[in-house]
Amino acid sequence: MKVLHFYKTYYPSSFGGIEQVIFQLAEGCQRLGVKAEVLSVATGMSRHSQIIGSHLAHYAKQDLQLASTAFSREAIPMFRELSKDADIIHYHYPWPFMDLAHFCVRPAKPCILSYHSDIVRQRTLRHIYGPLMNRFLSAMDRIVAASPNYAASSPVLQRYADKVQIIPYGLDESSYPKPDDSTLKKWRTRIGGDFYLFVGVLRYYKGLHVLLDAMAGLELPLVIAGSGPAEAELRQKCARLGLRNVHLVGEVSEQDKAALLELSKALVFPSHLRSEAFGISLLEGAMYGKPLISCEIGTGTTFINIAGETGLTVPPADSAALRSAILRLWQDPALRATLGAGARKRFEQLFSSHQMSEKYFDLYCEALTNRKPHSRGL
Repeated sequence: MKVLHFYKTYYPSSFGGIEQVIFQLAEGCQRLGVKAEVLSVATGMSRHSQIIGSHLAHYAKQDLQLASTAFSREAIPMFRELSKDADIIHYHYPWPFMDLAHFCVRPAKPCILSYHSDIVRQRTLRHIYGPLMNRFLSAMDRIVAASPNYAASSPVLQRYADKVQIIPYGLDESSYPKPDDSTLKKWRTRIGGDFYLFVGVLRYYKGLHVLLDAMAGLELPLVIAGSGPAEAELRQKCARLGLRNVHLVGEVSEQDKAALLELSKALVFPSHLRSEAFGISLLEGAMYGKPLISCEIGTGTTFINIAGETGLTVPPADSAALRSAILRLWQDPALRATLGAGARKRFEQLFSSHQMSEKYFDLYCEALTNRKPHSRGL
């Protein structure tokens, strides 16, 4: 079986949560006999391909970006060519250009869509895009949400409830490097042995401005690992608040990320808007057995982090509540140990790459067996 994944960005030009999910699926389904390829767009280079892990990724040149939507003239003919050899087309939503590409090509193959997030911020675009979106979603054989929380709270997914299936994201622990002694020593020397950790792309919906407000006046160390559009603003805010205890370390290697996860006291994930549909780095914290702090926003973050079992949850954009949760965990080692063990247990029960890959494989087989006319995009 051959599956073509289609999304706007992919490794190595972008290391966000959706890219991680695609990577885990592409690698994890191989042992089940699925050959995966990925098509995305990239800035600066014309069409090219390279091996990522043990699968092939293809890149079309990005021509422009408008309202967070990448456009590429090369992508549509590449999609047409690659879809001919695929048995399944696996779309990753949202990306309005992808919907357009689907109807330009009309692949006569079963089409699966992973619904990663509602369109939250671009309200004007959402109204203009709505008719195309509804036609595109109607053309899918199956739509997959990563948590029952998100499926229940998304107005869009509720309209397509008859074709929605829940498959939680999963991670392959063996794909994460074991940090060597020199890397661990480097971070202990730079930060110390005890700190809170945030890992992720620095975007508007991550709630990091609220986290900085919560850290004001505290002497507790915090590491923010990642880069992104909000980085300059966050650095300016740190300087303005005099936050010498907050370390913005930029984008880090996988070895460094593993070291930071291993050394941290807890993972704090203050995303405050529904654009944060799941939270892969929150899941990474659970995999490393760390207690979790997150906001209750009605999405997959609360599917990962169960209050009182795996961590603490607070109202969104509430710096005082976030500060209280941070202080509570710091001051109670027994609670940290209990919640960290609970986070690890929940990861093992629900969130392994093995489980995710098997469920998607079953879905692929079902789609091939029960192929319907609307798979043609008519």
